[in-house]
Amino acid sequence: KSRKHKEKGLEGLLEGEKTSKEDESSKESTSGKGSTEEKFGPMPSFPRQRFWTRMVLILGTLVIVYITSGKERIVNFAKSKEIVNGRMQDIKCSKEYFEEVYDFPGCVPVKCGRFVSDILITNEEADLLLDIAKRGLAHGGSDGGASILDLHTGALSKGKNFVSLYQVNPNVFSSQDFAVYVRVRKKVQKAVALSFDIKPEKLFLTKPSFFSRLTSNDPATPHDEYWHSHVDKETYPSFHYTSLVYLNDYESEYTGGRFIFDDPDNVSTVIEPKKGRVSIFSSGKENLHHVERVKSGTRFAITVSFTCNKKFAISDPFL
Repeated sequence: KSRKHKEKGLEGLLEGEKTSKEDESSKESTSGKGSTEEKFGPMPSFPRQRFWTRMVLILGTLVIVYITSGKERIVNFAKSKEIVNGRMQDIKCSKEYFEEVYDFPGCVPVKCGRFVSDILITNEEADLLLDIAKRGLAHGGSDGGASILDLHTGALSKGKNFVSLYQVNPNVFSSQDFAVYVRVRKKVQKAVALSFDIKPEKLFLTKPSFFSRLTSNDPATPHDEYWHSHVDKETYPSFHYTSLVYLNDYESEYTGGRFIFDDPDNVSTVIEPKKGRVSIFSSGKENLHHVERVKSGTRFAITVSFTCNKKFAISDPFL
């Protein structure tokens, strides 16, 4: 009986302390609220306050994402002032490209991508090729900003059309000129094979392979609008690998004219041309690209294209 009495007494004491603390806490809370309201006035509120606060935060985030997603991001793959021994960027092959090239064993790349080197050809070879381009193009030239010369067929831009250079001047080139071209072509073909881990004997020169001269002149025909984005495989179905040999220097001899890959997420991957620089890439949708419009001066280059399909092979030029 005494023990029960003590337990009841203890429960009562604890109950009293608990009630006392709750009262004190309630007073402090009321006192604090009152002092805040007295100092700053009643806190503002409006219907569905939490909902609208969240909506403002979400809209703010969307605005930031929209603004930043519209900005172009520049990636310099090869600057003209640097010397690139060999630089490779692997990218995933497009489905269409891989399915087509898969039919040609020994010519299937381990990965698609792009490659740049400044040590494949010599300055002397670049100078000789530039001389060939200038001598040939001197017999024609587009009315617009893009002129081409195909050493294999003799096709030459003239005015708004094409003429045969070998009919205009059959002796414009020598066997030594063609020998330089073939030597460079073989070097580039070997580099394509090494870059994509394919067999060089499974790779064939294809058309068109040509010299190009680009200027800032306004276009005279749609062919002069060289700055539009395109996929080589769609423009030239025989292409599987594209290469470019640049024959003069960006900035010192012309402005504009940079080679730009139009990559996903608004990324522009840029190659600045320079004399003797070679760029190589798989020709499928994975390498959508364009050439920046030349702003001043004259840009010279050669496109040397390769196919895995022997039926589209062409022979080297000869006298």
